[in-house]
Amino acid sequence: MPEARSTILQALGKAALFSGLSEEEMAQLAGRAVRKLYGEGELLFAEGEPCAGFYVVAQGGVRIFKLSPQGREQVLAMEGPGSSIAELPVFDGGPYPASANATTETEMIFISRKDFHAFCRERPEVALKLLAVVGSRLRRLVGIIEELSFTTVRQRLIASLLRLSESGHKTARGIALELPGSHQELANQIGTVRELVSRNLARLQAEGLLEVDGRHILIKDLKALQTLQQSESQSG
Repeated sequence: MPEARSTILQALGKAALFSGLSEEEMAQLAGRAVRKLYGEGELLFAEGEPCAGFYVVAQGGVRIFKLSPQGREQVLAMEGPGSSIAELPVFDGGPYPASANATTETEMIFISRKDFHAFCRERPEVALKLLAVVGSRLRRLVGIIEELSFTTVRQRLIASLLRLSESGHKTARGIALELPGSHQELANQIGTVRELVSRNLARLQAEGLLEVDGRHILIKDLKALQTLQQSESQSG
């Protein structure tokens, strides 16, 4: 089997969307797919462009984001291997509702809108799974709207740090973690500006909850940070 075809099959096999397909069905799908390589920061597509097709992340990572007319960025999702991208516009016929770029050297598997439609007509269960994926994304977007509408920057920052702590490294002094990007990137994810992220990190450090060294964060007292999140949520 040619290397490219093997790579496509492996990538599609990691996608939850296609779990349950037989080897023959997976091979049929792979026959409609092509590999696309992107450099760090390179656009896959821009908001408003006609939807050409559907993507699955094979290697690397993808950031889904929207830009305001003033150029401010709001990150909607960070996707890794096995994730599917651009499901909704493939079916509703509209343009891409957001932009996507590669966060690192990234390999994508691309299936054209026409070919994916044809495959879903042959395998209706894939379309049903797609509804579940789209529904999950909708719930996540509703959560983002609620956070931006009803919480402060400080609350959103604490919530983000607590999520990151789940994959942090336990040490004798607390939980060590590294921000996945710069303070600007974190600001984009929680819907604010870099200055407020830096200011609130400094404030949490002054309160004795954190130690901050650039992207390296030490959560000195996880339980206290969790308690602070709860108390601020109740008071907000």
